[in-house]
Amino acid sequence: MNHHHFMKEALVEARVAKDKNEIPIGCVIVKDDKIIARAHNLREILQTTASHAEALAIADANRVVGSWRLEDCTLYTTLEPCVMCAGIIVQARIHTVVFGAHDPKGGCGGTIYNLLEEEQFNHRCGVVGGVMEEACKELLTDFFKQLRQKKSAKER
Repeated sequence: MNHHHFMKEALVEARVAKDKNEIPIGCVIVKDDKIIARAHNLREILQTTASHAEALAIADANRVVGSWRLEDCTLYTTLEPCVMCAGIIVQARIHTVVFGAHDPKGGCGGTIYNLLEEEQFNHRCGVVGGVMEEACKELLTDFFKQLRQKKSAKER
């Protein structure tokens, strides 16, 4: 599989989120070398806790495949999954997770904790981290920098 190609597609989704003033995280799910689902963060727009890119993409992939099991799928996300998303990923039986930027504050794909490969669960995912990390990280860093600048300007 061409991890860079699919991570570029996840970055497209992340940019869509940014354009909507959402935290720029994007996700695509691939089966048989084809994207079957794609999503980006919609937590601010939908005002629902679970509206992370990964959760939304998994729900779409479930509909496409017609099953809650996504055993033959690879999930690409621009940021290391949080505890909630890692849990959903494990429950969906996703084969492999490929992420861009490591998340030192909430990453559960190996940075803080590795929920995705926890041996005590009945399913474990393969994990590939740091794919196009600089591009993924830069998008997030720029977003939060602009957010702080807007907040600072309002306070003046």
